[in-house]
Amino acid sequence: MENTDEKAAMLALNRIFGFNPRCGKALLDSFPDARSVFYADRSRLRTVTGPNADYLDRLVPGTLDQAREELQHLLETGAGFAGFNESGYPALLKECPDPPLGLYYKSSGGSAVFREDRLHIGIVGTRDMSSYGREWCSLIVRALSRIRPVPAIVSGLAFGIDFTAHVSALDAGMPTIAVMATGIDEVYPYRHIPLAKRIESTPSSALVTDYPEGTVPKPVHFLRRNRIIAGMCDAVVLVESKEKGGGMITARLAADYDRDVYALPGRADDIRSRGCNILIRERVAEAVTDPDDLVKRLGFEGCGTLHRKTVGELLSEYYSGLPEDEFAMLLDVAEAVKDHRGAGIDEIARICGADAAAVSQAAGILETDGIIFTDLLRRCSFNSKLL
Repeated sequence: MENTDEKAAMLALNRIFGFNPRCGKALLDSFPDARSVFYADRSRLRTVTGPNADYLDRLVPGTLDQAREELQHLLETGAGFAGFNESGYPALLKECPDPPLGLYYKSSGGSAVFREDRLHIGIVGTRDMSSYGREWCSLIVRALSRIRPVPAIVSGLAFGIDFTAHVSALDAGMPTIAVMATGIDEVYPYRHIPLAKRIESTPSSALVTDYPEGTVPKPVHFLRRNRIIAGMCDAVVLVESKEKGGGMITARLAADYDRDVYALPGRADDIRSRGCNILIRERVAEAVTDPDDLVKRLGFEGCGTLHRKTVGELLSEYYSGLPEDEFAMLLDVAEAVKDHRGAGIDEIARICGADAAAVSQAAGILETDGIIFTDLLRRCSFNSKLL
């Protein structure tokens, strides 16, 4: 039977020592349980916490009453809390030197979402994602989806790579965990509320945070979020990152926690790949040059190789009734776009050795059918999810 008083005590300690979890952990090591901390002698508490009056003033029985009310409110809103000393707390995170004393969560599966027998892979990166980053993020998730038992993809619910990682996981039938820098009742960015609801309602997926309800996003809050992503994962993949950013912080934290770290290399002059290239050069991260090879390096040799359609096979499904010359033009353009990401229409026409007007018309057909994308500058990229 669940000890509600002990859970409330852990919730209170997490709120008090959110930015100093080591001190909170020292208290847990010094007393038989969390509840007894709030009834302990002041002088004994002071030997552990030091003379910080704020800590001592809050380590009183009245704080437990507030925590019980908060815990009851969580249950009423469909959320939960897993304390550091409970079996539902992520095992890998518990091994870190500075783990949060508890985690708030929302999940259709409750705290059972933190299964010890499931691999957790963190996929992080820049908000300012390129088509290259989007494509490779999706390819990496698809490759990981073949691992059995299927792993959980962990990310931070932000724009760019985080969003792509979560959505790619859900689309591939994989669980995903979104670690937030807000309270469990706040979703940031607000445009990701539909995604958050989808995650919350998907079996084995969850929204997770160590911040209490009512916490709004602030820059200082994101470091704690990055620490949780790094700590609860077996491995972290940095897809795209500038020289500084949350993804870089997460990757370096993961390395400090002795996790496997991988990074997607990019062009030397691409600002979005500068962070990844730095980690690879410093040997903090291994380069990811093939999604299947990543799966093997994670120790899953026997997954088999996913059959990928050729561009010709894909186009045959869409345009089987077209005259041969029209089909050949579409195929030439599609293959050129796939092999030359970011090339404009004129460049594609040069590669194909064809008239620019004819190539533009073919590109328009392919874009209408979702096979390629073009941006405002008419730079083209291939929809790799179709292969």
